[in-house]
Amino acid sequence: MFKKLLFLVLVVCSMAMYAQTTVNGKIYDEYLEPFPNAVILSGEARAVSDFEGKFTLQVTSTYPITIQVSAFGYKTEVLELISQDQEVNVILKESVALDEVVISASRSPERVIESPVTIERMGIVDIKRNTSVSFYDGLVNLKGIESREANYGFKSVNSRGFSTFDNTRFVQLVDGVETSIPALNFSAGNIMGLSDLDVKNVEILPGASSALYGANAFNGILLMRSRNPFDDAGISTYIKTGSMSQKAAGNNPFYDVGVRMA
Repeated sequence: MFKKLLFLVLVVCSMAMYAQTTVNGKIYDEYLEPFPNAVILSGEARAVSDFEGKFTLQVTSTYPITIQVSAFGYKTEVLELISQDQEVNVILKESVALDEVVISASRSPERVIESPVTIERMGIVDIKRNTSVSFYDGLVNLKGIESREANYGFKSVNSRGFSTFDNTRFVQLVDGVETSIPALNFSAGNIMGLSDLDVKNVEILPGASSALYGANAFNGILLMRSRNPFDDAGISTYIKTGSMSQKAAGNNPFYDVGVRMA
């Protein structure tokens, strides 16, 4: 009985060994250079090409055998092998229809401390406490923000980088609308911006912000939001006073008055 069982086991093992088929081949790219790390599949059998593009695949089925060759960024090739004498040379071609990669950023409202980027913010309370001529002049009190003044009323805000008076590397938006001059391609400071009574809050993203607002915002972006007349109706006023001191002209008083009706 034992001899019969041993004979049966040997027969089954010999049949399994006989059923195994070895497939050898080589993988090339479009320039006929050896292609390493290509994946070769046939059923549950799997192999990877070496540095010279060669591979050896052990298949448990008999001919004809179907193999599939694939690699990242290349089209998948499917071959049907008829006999063991068939030479297996596979050329992988680059795929021009890769799955697109989408890089997105959030424009939904979120807390400043939860934002993945640095945000400097000035709200209504900060604007009322501002001792500068306007809220725009007070932006230099925020961390990492500087400005250049070409003349009275025209300032160029900048952050994290070199700039000139016509700073084309810094973007300014008022309620989502860019304030740059089309013919000159730079923002005219707060000349086309908001008054202290109209502004609701100001946010500055120092440094590159191209993921959110385009490639020309690589020195930063200034976002100014105005007060909605339907939400903030009524009459608002302010008056500012100060003194201007010059060596040639002496001391002269300064007054600034504003009225808003909504």
